[in-house]
Amino acid sequence: MLTCGVARGQAPSYSAASIVNAVGYGAGPFAPNSVVTIFGTNLCWDPGIFTASSTTALPTQLDAVSVYVDNHLAPLLMVSQGQINFLIPSDEIAGTAPMLVVRQGVAGPIINLTLVSAAPTLFPLTAGYVIAEDWNNANALITPDAPAHAGDTVVLFVAGLGAVQVAQGVYDIPALATSIVNPSNLTVLLNGTPVDPTLIKYAGLTPGCGGLYQVNLLLPSNAGTDPAIQISLGGQSSQPGLMLAVR
Repeated sequence: MLTCGVARGQAPSYSAASIVNAVGYGAGPFAPNSVVTIFGTNLCWDPGIFTASSTTALPTQLDAVSVYVDNHLAPLLMVSQGQINFLIPSDEIAGTAPMLVVRQGVAGPIINLTLVSAAPTLFPLTAGYVIAEDWNNANALITPDAPAHAGDTVVLFVAGLGAVQVAQGVYDIPALATSIVNPSNLTVLLNGTPVDPTLIKYAGLTPGCGGLYQVNLLLPSNAGTDPAIQISLGGQSSQPGLMLAVR
């Protein structure tokens, strides 16, 4: 019997290669509280997109679909027939964790995910630039047409920075800012050169957003024009090939 184009008894279908970082769609590894995307087929019954609606907590089920990581229900952000976005539970630790999708009691394949303490990923904008805001300009979006300048404090949006100093409930959307553990271990590189760590003013959760972190950086005088930017933490670096719009 078919319902909205999906066979009720047909199992969710996906593979290790179709499970990627939701930011930029790069392969793993993943960190606790990373945003992960599953691409596949038969992931839910109904057409359309089902998203989390609460402003305080994320659900463990959307349209009768759940994701399990290491035998624990994962927080869900979005479910559709071809895609699921979810968070790696924030209390997971580095190692191998089995993951599977269950749709109304019908399970998909078990895929082993590699988890690490941190897997930083910068949010891309367009044309090779990162998403960032200018704190000195009412948090205006930084673009090539509205660039930042040396001496500005820029807010970089990041995923995958892992554990924080004040533990959050696994399903809670953070209400307050809290720094990552060992923030002194985080490095921002401009054109491949680490910036003075005293210029990193904050690295931690962004209140009101599940799985989102931010790094507040005071741009040095030698930032240059449109420097290549990466973030490094826990032996992992964010994706190469992105720039920060600076003039």
